[in-house]
Amino acid sequence: MTDTGTGRVLIAADKFKGSLTAAEVAEHVAAGIHAARPGVVVEALPVADGGDGTVDAAVAGGFTPREVTVTGPLGLPVDASFALRGDTAVIEMAQASGLRLLPPFTFAPLTATTYGTGELITAALDAGARTVVLGVGGSATTDGGAGMLTALGARLLDEDGDPLPHGGGPLREVATVDLSRLDPRLKDTEFVLASDVDNPLTGPRGAAAVYGPQKGADPMDVEALDAALAHFARVLERTEGARAAEYAAAPGAGAAGGIGFGALIGLGAVFRPGIEIMLELLGFERALAQAELVITGEGSLDEQTLHGKAPAGVAAAARAAGRPVVAVCGRLAIDEPALRAAGIEAAYPLTDLEPDPRRCIAEAGPLLERVASRLAEERLAPRA
Repeated sequence: MTDTGTGRVLIAADKFKGSLTAAEVAEHVAAGIHAARPGVVVEALPVADGGDGTVDAAVAGGFTPREVTVTGPLGLPVDASFALRGDTAVIEMAQASGLRLLPPFTFAPLTATTYGTGELITAALDAGARTVVLGVGGSATTDGGAGMLTALGARLLDEDGDPLPHGGGPLREVATVDLSRLDPRLKDTEFVLASDVDNPLTGPRGAAAVYGPQKGADPMDVEALDAALAHFARVLERTEGARAAEYAAAPGAGAAGGIGFGALIGLGAVFRPGIEIMLELLGFERALAQAELVITGEGSLDEQTLHGKAPAGVAAAARAAGRPVVAVCGRLAIDEPALRAAGIEAAYPLTDLEPDPRRCIAEAGPLLERVASRLAEERLAPRA
């Protein structure tokens, strides 16, 4: 590899899960570059794709954090935050309904709720938001967004007219779904469902089958949840008509345990790839116009990266603008042809320096600085 003569670098990397936030990744990469090439101008634009770290990325990009206490996935209070700039809010459902909120080795595949995500939306509306980006991912839930809708005023009743308990499992008992009492402000608010997955609500590619096992669902739980979600959608057809079935089959309906379905039918949300909308909000196009090299990355560059994750989105946008892209990562699990097909010229994994994954996680910051220095030496010409 040879020097590119690059004098201005844009760092647009996602978090290294379990070790560094996206902002910390940018800080360490910048430090490593400056150690090797002091004259290079570096701009940091931490990014996210709608999952964990989306609010942090928005705050790093100029949004203001707002703190609120909401109902967690187990029904207990949790502290959460959303990001606000003007009348635009960025909400990360993982803040209220995420797997990371569960105690170690504890899962609740049948009863975990998205109720707290609905409370986050209410808090954003109370703060004046009229555009809401709902980032979904990292959820502990498979309730089809039922909890979220209930928090926003919907009524889900069983045959006796009693409210349903929390979770996806009880949806098998739902007899009535009434959306007429949803918060009226929802109709005057633009919602974007930001996700990196395009799964439908049910079936072999649905929320329960694909993601349920990650949330502790055994095969019987998966079967029960898939049937409950299908029943939920059928009951909604009685009041919402054919659009309920259309939304259940739509790309993104199965995102984050089916909250995508709830957002589509209850919030009137528009589905968009999470990284695409986040790049718009964070001003990526402006930053890209001034950059001669883009550095992206995340903790693990693997097959999932190529399907809507942040580095792939960054690389696609940079390639369209004719900017070269390289990546930093904790581990590299895709080959060079796949990288290049995604628009990434080369990758610099921490495992090149430290093969022990545990030490890579524990020492990610210093290792990333060393990797970035090597990248700078190979890719960036010294400045006069």
